[in-house]
Amino acid sequence: MPPFQPVLLGGLFNGVLSSLPFISLGNCCCLWVTGGGVVTAYLLQERTPRPIELHDGAFGGFLAGIVGAFIIGLVGIVTAPMQIDSIEEELRTLPPEMLQFVDVEALIAGNGLLLTMISFFLSLVIGAIFSTLGGLLGALFFRRNKPRVIGSPPSATAVP
Repeated sequence: MPPFQPVLLGGLFNGVLSSLPFISLGNCCCLWVTGGGVVTAYLLQERTPRPIELHDGAFGGFLAGIVGAFIIGLVGIVTAPMQIDSIEEELRTLPPEMLQFVDVEALIAGNGLLLTMISFFLSLVIGAIFSTLGGLLGALFFRRNKPRVIGSPPSATAVP
């Protein structure tokens, strides 16, 4: 498995599960973001016979958090028109007295991209932090024990 594959798979785990409706509710405790780091550390350990170091898991988790943020951002760009339509419908249900103070068209046009950018940057920061922690945890959980070095047997001429 190439070295970038665990990072991509951990980022996909993070990004896809964080973007799906209802399933994304698991991210209220950063579950999917941290899980992406854990998945990355697990896959890093599986591709090498030696025990992975904690910094390997942390760095892999960090990169997976960044990949996950980009996936969340791409999904946000794709789904933004659908979300804007639902927001526009909700804004139109406001009483007419309130609508005179709100320019609905300008609000929708200007905030769609702004909301997507804010969501991306929040995902980037939160993903980098919690996925790094997940990579550390994954490195601790899935780290192989170091093989024991068997020394030579004691010589028969040794005096106790």
